[in-house]
Amino acid sequence: MKKVVVIGGGITGLSAMHYLQKLKIEKALDMEMVLVESNQYLGGKIHSVKQKEFIMETGADSIVARHEGVLPLVEDLQLEDELVYNATGISYIYTNNELHAIPADTVFGIPMSEESLESSTLVSDEGKEEALKDFNLSNESFTKDSSIGLFLEYFLGKELVEKQIAPVLSGVYSGNLDKLTLASTLPYLIDYKEDYGSIMKGLGANKEKFQAASNKKFISFKNGLSALIDRLEKELSDATILKGVHTTKVKKMDDRYEVLFANHESIEADYVILTTPHDVAQRILQNDALDADFNKLKNSSLISIYLGFDIPDEQLPAEGTGFIVSYNSDVKCNACTWTSRKWKHTSKNSHLLVRMFYKSTNPAFEDMKHMNEEGLVQVALQDIEKSLKLNGKPSVVEVTKWNDLMPNYHLEHGKAVKSLRDKMSSQLPNVILAGCSYYGVGIGACIENGKETAELVVNNF
Repeated sequence: MKKVVVIGGGITGLSAMHYLQKLKIEKALDMEMVLVESNQYLGGKIHSVKQKEFIMETGADSIVARHEGVLPLVEDLQLEDELVYNATGISYIYTNNELHAIPADTVFGIPMSEESLESSTLVSDEGKEEALKDFNLSNESFTKDSSIGLFLEYFLGKELVEKQIAPVLSGVYSGNLDKLTLASTLPYLIDYKEDYGSIMKGLGANKEKFQAASNKKFISFKNGLSALIDRLEKELSDATILKGVHTTKVKKMDDRYEVLFANHESIEADYVILTTPHDVAQRILQNDALDADFNKLKNSSLISIYLGFDIPDEQLPAEGTGFIVSYNSDVKCNACTWTSRKWKHTSKNSHLLVRMFYKSTNPAFEDMKHMNEEGLVQVALQDIEKSLKLNGKPSVVEVTKWNDLMPNYHLEHGKAVKSLRDKMSSQLPNVILAGCSYYGVGIGACIENGKETAELVVNNF
């Protein structure tokens, strides 16, 4: 019998276990599966909290529906009847101390046409004129390994990128655009530039695809994203699940491994899948030859603050689902989601629920990371008063700090991951790194990575 140990009970680890169990049954494999999680609950960053009438997510608030790995898993788990979809509406950028609608017909703030560019209230006439060079300049040197910030600025101009595109893209990918590659963000842009001669023309030619994707493009569940985690745990009937167990080391023993724990007897394994953050994996492996590559991987931090009020969400000053903040504003947050507007199921009585985001790239973050909950809530309330012109005492508060747990895919990320994979295949065969530290930050990407990892193990049986 072969034994597989999965370390880390987040969505990647659970997905890997789900597909391992499925393959075990389909192929009648002689396989034992163990999942080890240091917390007392599974799910990692996916965790739904219920207070009074509100449902709040401490991590991601939704899943991208169109990702190919998502709906097949939902169907496997028979959760279709629990699905809810986001409400659609205008998104804003808060700049110069007021809300500006992100123009229609844009993708991550990038215009799909000259008309969309002209409609922007975020960019000056001079900035719009500069952006038109996209129709004339050809690509001589950029590749998918190039900086997306430098690529966009070269063809679309500094002002459009800074005022309209960067706030949106930086919000999604948690990093400085100059330090993120096209490959790790929007690789199709360089293809559009090559095929159509213009980024805007390429987006416009594929407009139908993007518009279809933007309509009802996110999913959650009636009782929050934890419904996915709970169902995954419930259906893992053929696995041993250890919670509250801290992994300390993976030790090579000839052609097998011994997994050591601080508070549990050791387990021998034929395969070990590490889905923990990369720095935790580095400590567990204790392999000097891997340290240089591990040290190239970077994380950022995030503070999330939910505030629920006993006032109707219709008192928000604009139609829409939230705003992103530009660099020249009088608020400290990076973004604000109008959760009760975007996700109707999160507020039973349609009272206002907002979520404020504060990132480590923000100059205010250094002071905020030392604040207690009361201080953080006061900052959030001041931001709400400035941006939304709303005053009120919250009836519900939920503060979450993700310290150094948000993967940052910088220019050297892909090379470091490939080098790690190559070294481990020779030095630690059948020990596999998986999860958002390496292969994609979205829940859909983690589900797909978990499935691919399970298939890799079974193919090597």
